[in-house]
Amino acid sequence: MTSRRPFAARLLRSIILVAVAWLALSWLIVLILRFVPPWTSAVMMERQVGALIHGEKDFHLQHHWVPWSQVSPYVPLAMVAGEDQKFPFHHGFDFDSIQDAVDAADEGRRLRGASTISQQTAKNLFLWNGRSFVRKGLEAYFTVLIELTWPKQRILEVYMNMAELGDGIYGVGAASDAFFHVPPARLSAAQAARLAAVLPSPRRFHADRPTAYVQSRADWIQQQMAQLGGPGYLQGRQQPRDTRRR
Repeated sequence: MTSRRPFAARLLRSIILVAVAWLALSWLIVLILRFVPPWTSAVMMERQVGALIHGEKDFHLQHHWVPWSQVSPYVPLAMVAGEDQKFPFHHGFDFDSIQDAVDAADEGRRLRGASTISQQTAKNLFLWNGRSFVRKGLEAYFTVLIELTWPKQRILEVYMNMAELGDGIYGVGAASDAFFHVPPARLSAAQAARLAAVLPSPRRFHADRPTAYVQSRADWIQQQMAQLGGPGYLQGRQQPRDTRRR
């Protein structure tokens, strides 16, 4: 009996040390990425591995980092208007949208996404696609770290550089080249809205060849951009009156 107690104590101490090391390392990585552009992401690596496994010989991943100052101000506004209109004001989680999604599921209606831009940034950078409780728990953990460590502009800068905007096309830099053949700084409000409009299914929809659904959604996003007050909304202090998603 006495020999088991030291073993149990050592095991508990080892578990605590591993947990502390994990917390410290993950926070350090998030802190570094506040200042250093990430060269890739977990989602990009997952897509590349998937292409190799499935024998997609013509697959070519396109991505290059573009700093905030070299991106049209319409791009971050369009992404906020289409994905997360409360982004400037929440702390990583939109509890109203989460409750709406729960209510919709309870009533048997179509499931609605409730992930914020902060949550999507955490998932894109560090995790994998899927709906398991483990992944959602890790997503919440990294979302808290990101919100505590990065300013809102940095979160949005990383998001628009890492989001998948086409099959193998990641970030606004690669997307503006592939779809509109212009640098990101020259994207118009309409083009930015079309990029944001494909986010629900970027491998199915195309910003340069919009379906009726994508064009309708892009028109709605552009309308929301105007109603929010233009690019200045991201520096605003008042929440929008109507933040419901389409």
